[in-house]
Amino acid sequence: MKKAENVVAIVTGASSGIGKCEKARLEEAGYKVYNFSRHNVENGTNFIEVDVTNREAVFEAVKKVIEQEGKIDLLVNNAGFGIAGAIETTPEYLAKKQLEVNFWGAVNCTQAVLPYMRERKSGRIINTSSVASVFSIPFQTFYSCSKAAINSFTLALINEVKAFGITACAVMPGDIKTGFTENRIKTEETKAYSNQDKSIKVMEKDEINGMSPDVVARLVKKLALKKNVSPLYTVGGKYKFLVFLSRFFTHKFCNKIVGGMYVK
Repeated sequence: MKKAENVVAIVTGASSGIGKCEKARLEEAGYKVYNFSRHNVENGTNFIEVDVTNREAVFEAVKKVIEQEGKIDLLVNNAGFGIAGAIETTPEYLAKKQLEVNFWGAVNCTQAVLPYMRERKSGRIINTSSVASVFSIPFQTFYSCSKAAINSFTLALINEVKAFGITACAVMPGDIKTGFTENRIKTEETKAYSNQDKSIKVMEKDEINGMSPDVVARLVKKLALKKNVSPLYTVGGKYKFLVFLSRFFTHKFCNKIVGGMYVK
């Protein structure tokens, strides 16, 4: 695959997991990649400490990249975390934090780079969604909501920025084996929702035995170099099949199947 030349990318959350692999793959493709993250990695290069929920900090960080590079060719919105628990018992602040990081963090970064991309009439934005955006997972409700919001955001964004030569898409991974699993915040199980713990254990087992984060990174590298992209990309063979099948069945049927998988 031909390498890109003189291209600049921002990857949020590139200190670990999927983001770290994406940074490495994009650098392999010829990109100069800036890591927007709260935590630097050992020997991490082009690192800018920023919390994506801090709008002012995001805009300042993007301005730094512009001052150093003069442009931004690619934004990969990857920063995120997960919470798990029953809807009824999830604290309001935690539910809001889930949306603030996973959704509003992507909004902040997108709004910060768009004026510069629009001025140059070029640029690409790749958002990290999830198969959970299609199949809402019980006891992982607010994570599923955040990723469904990412899909809607991406689809609207595509049409809004098309006239400026800017393109966008979202990738929807299935279960990925990363530190995301152990870092998930869980609400306390109650007697009323005694199946919560079992459901979360099923989900975590699937993640521990899931795909390598590099599978997502290789796709992002491919999408960064493609001339044209489709709106949504599912990652993983069996997940592609399930998302494809969901188009032919009712929401009631699909939701029943998901419930059978996670709520015993």
